[in-house]
Amino acid sequence: MMARTSPPRATPTVVVWASDPADVTLPHGLGAAEVVVAGADTIEREIADADVVLAADFSVQDPERVWRRATRARWIHIRGTGVDHLLTPALVGHPAVLTNGRGCFDRTIAEFVLMQLLALAKGLPGQLRAQAERSWRPRCGGRLDEARVLVIGPGAIGSAIAGLVSAIGVQVDGAGRNPRPPRSGFGRIRPTGDLASYVGDYDYVVVAAPLTNETRHLVDAAVLGSMKPSARLINVARGAVVDEQALVAALRAGTIGGAALDVFETEPLPRESELWRMPNVIVTPHMAGDFAGWLDWQYRLFAENYARFVAGQPLRNVVDKKLGYVIDPGHVESEEYRS
Repeated sequence: MMARTSPPRATPTVVVWASDPADVTLPHGLGAAEVVVAGADTIEREIADADVVLAADFSVQDPERVWRRATRARWIHIRGTGVDHLLTPALVGHPAVLTNGRGCFDRTIAEFVLMQLLALAKGLPGQLRAQAERSWRPRCGGRLDEARVLVIGPGAIGSAIAGLVSAIGVQVDGAGRNPRPPRSGFGRIRPTGDLASYVGDYDYVVVAAPLTNETRHLVDAAVLGSMKPSARLINVARGAVVDEQALVAALRAGTIGGAALDVFETEPLPRESELWRMPNVIVTPHMAGDFAGWLDWQYRLFAENYARFVAGQPLRNVVDKKLGYVIDPGHVESEEYRS
């Protein structure tokens, strides 16, 4: 989705919001822009003069106060795909165009999900434990081509997952806000409103939806209780899309067969969390989309959009602030995440 902007003042001020300004590598291609890098202690002061805000590796207790200070900003860009952590009421009501880094992580997250599907199907966690114990314990794994996979969130990332997984002969369906004609890789798109009524049809459930008011705890006790006892849950979205307490209870009780979790309601995952110790759980540290060079990719996108901004041209990756994600015209709703 794109939104047109009128040309800014001759020398725009770009404020880069970062948790550690010393670690920021400024993007190329900003021309004559005045660039200011601000951390948590200076962002409220510096953002008052910003025409453009690049929210990079940021940390602040009250983003609502920050956005209220950004009275001159006409374009705000969040580096990464997920915007839930900064989408406060002040930003939703702000007249500035909001964009994100959509498109950067599609392929790498799809590869990560495929890896987890194979690891769970072939019993890799158990084999790694046996190796650590120097124990020779052969076992039979499952066949993915006999499995059915449901991807919750059929946007760009969900579609990349469906395309890659279906290419090895796996049946993949999607679940989204509205049932629509699916993209390549999906058999069909089903409505999330009655997720509990059909989630039991699937052997693997992959969570790839953005965190919004509608999706918070979308995968709750009722959904988990409706899954097959042998089914596995893979979450590469946001931790809060899944009710983590209900998930722990379901795993403990054997209501579902296992999980591969890359995101959590509290990050880093607390050391005392039971999830670390569960033999049927794979824990990874919010890394599904990371790849060497992703920062360069994000900054190239920002520089391209900056050139559009100064020329008054439509911007790429415009976020619908009321929905919390980018709408891709002509396709399935673009339900994405990641930071």
